[in-house]
Amino acid sequence: MALDRRGFLAVSGRFGLASTLFPGALYTLAAQAQQADPAKKSPEAPKITSEMIDQAAALAGLTIAPAQKQMMLDGLNQQRDSYSAIRKLHMPNSVAPAFIFDPLPPGATVNTEKHKPVYSRTVFTMPSNIEDLAFATIPELADLVRRKKVSSLDLTQMYIARLRKYDPLLHFGITVTEERAIAQAKQADAEIAAGKYRGPLHGLPWGAKDLLAVKGYPTTWGAGGFEKQQIDEDATVVKRLDEAGAVLVAKLTLGALAMGDKWFGGRTRNPWNPKQGSSGSSAGPASATSAGCVAFSIGSETLGSISSPSTRCGVTGLRPTFGFVPRTGAMALSWTMDKLGPICRGVEDCAMVLQAIYGPDGQDLSAREAAFNWNADLDWKSLRIGYVQSEFEADKPADPSADQEPEKQSAPLTEEEKKKHAERQRQAAAFRARRAYDRNYDQAALDKLRSMGVNLIPITLPDLPYSSMTPLLTAEAAAAFDELTTTGRDKLLTEQSPEDWPNDFRIARFYPAVEYIQANRARSLAIREVSKLFDQVDVIVAATNSEQLVITNLTGHPAVIVPNGLRGEDAPTPPKVDTGDDDQIGGPGTPVSITFLAGHYQDAKLCAFARAYQEATGFQKQHPKLG
Repeated sequence: MALDRRGFLAVSGRFGLASTLFPGALYTLAAQAQQADPAKKSPEAPKITSEMIDQAAALAGLTIAPAQKQMMLDGLNQQRDSYSAIRKLHMPNSVAPAFIFDPLPPGATVNTEKHKPVYSRTVFTMPSNIEDLAFATIPELADLVRRKKVSSLDLTQMYIARLRKYDPLLHFGITVTEERAIAQAKQADAEIAAGKYRGPLHGLPWGAKDLLAVKGYPTTWGAGGFEKQQIDEDATVVKRLDEAGAVLVAKLTLGALAMGDKWFGGRTRNPWNPKQGSSGSSAGPASATSAGCVAFSIGSETLGSISSPSTRCGVTGLRPTFGFVPRTGAMALSWTMDKLGPICRGVEDCAMVLQAIYGPDGQDLSAREAAFNWNADLDWKSLRIGYVQSEFEADKPADPSADQEPEKQSAPLTEEEKKKHAERQRQAAAFRARRAYDRNYDQAALDKLRSMGVNLIPITLPDLPYSSMTPLLTAEAAAAFDELTTTGRDKLLTEQSPEDWPNDFRIARFYPAVEYIQANRARSLAIREVSKLFDQVDVIVAATNSEQLVITNLTGHPAVIVPNGLRGEDAPTPPKVDTGDDDQIGGPGTPVSITFLAGHYQDAKLCAFARAYQEATGFQKQHPKLG
């Protein structure tokens, strides 16, 4: 099945119910009991009773003897009472837990010796119409700005005009930071004129996913109820791009609290097919970059939020190693899974941006001291390249019995049930057709690599219950937004279906501490086993929309997602309505992607190989034709 982020949360967010434990369940049961009895006016929750333990035990799949229940009562009431004391602290989203996730397996070492970056040598000709630069790469724009062939102010005004022109169609913008941008652009031009060139991002306009704090502007997190929120600081990434001389022109959309592409102002659209959403949650950064409305953007990924919209919108996304880029000033969703990274037109663009934003800041304690030594001239032919063999093989034929009507023990199917079953059959068949079609592009990527002289080594991903570890994300997210649930403000969020955050946050209240720790222990096994693959190979080629997406987000390994062509006119037609449940809805003329993976903190090596593939294919040069 498609492994998009929304779909994973819909399934895995409910996985913990079968093994839930007592404290969260008992607290909820006690609260329900209080609501059921209007006569209870006390703000204190009622005492936990033996009957409540029975109900919680049923959820947990356990049997508790009467004598054991009696022994538990005092301890459970004391434990439950401790919750309210913590809640009275009203901790903001910026307060992290007192633990630090480390994606490195035991015995791993990290290179900390930094070298001067080696960029490609680019000389670009200034077009007669400045808007022809809208889809230029960072190396191309940097060459023109450095040689004073175009001013930062002219670029900034051009991109702001495009943001305003195409936002009514694509809905990718929340705030245009025009006053700040114009001031930055004028400063960049003055510095460059005086010979004070800061580097390849100097004077280049960019857009920030609106979970990055920018002083003096709203930071909305894309969510209803936070539209006017202002955070009185600049995120570390924003500060570092300021220091590099980049010009922030807009704060761009994200699905509410970093899920999907629906935000409080509507739905961000795919520039290749505006009838489709842009996917998420880095919806605005991918859409605006694809539409040529910023030179580059910054997104974030927890479980697919750079990968999915980069694929849908046909741009290049870099999800760095967990801990490479500090997240200070960024909205926290999952402290052990959140990663910030660039969304650009090409791989070297991403490398140039990462060069400016990586490294510890003394605030985000998960950010590690490690070197990112970008070398555009790296001999990529010396690298060992693997591929996930199973992901490039054809699916097994569908089980014919799965398409038969389900048997009813006592009565035949009603007409309504028959219609629903027929619709499920149709959707399953359509999905299989789209998947089979897209696999042709994955296979073509392997063929192209072989034609480049790459000896592809088949590898197998470790067999572990990865989806059973993903409730870690929802548990942390529910803690990050605890007061939304406890105060009832979750009703302000735009999306309220069973697959959306309000329901996921409520379900996560039943995820037990013991099972959370057990899932983290399983995650340690995953880190060790996946890391062993990179003893055999330097880079792994993988299908984008596959199990690797979940695996590598859990293990913290880096990924580069690159455009891999456009679907032809013979592509299966997409669903009439984009529900957001399937990232690979496809359709003629829409982009596909391929993903490259590497070992922890091997991001520079990873980018060098992915750049070689881009140079050989040229798919990154394709862009949507906007009216």
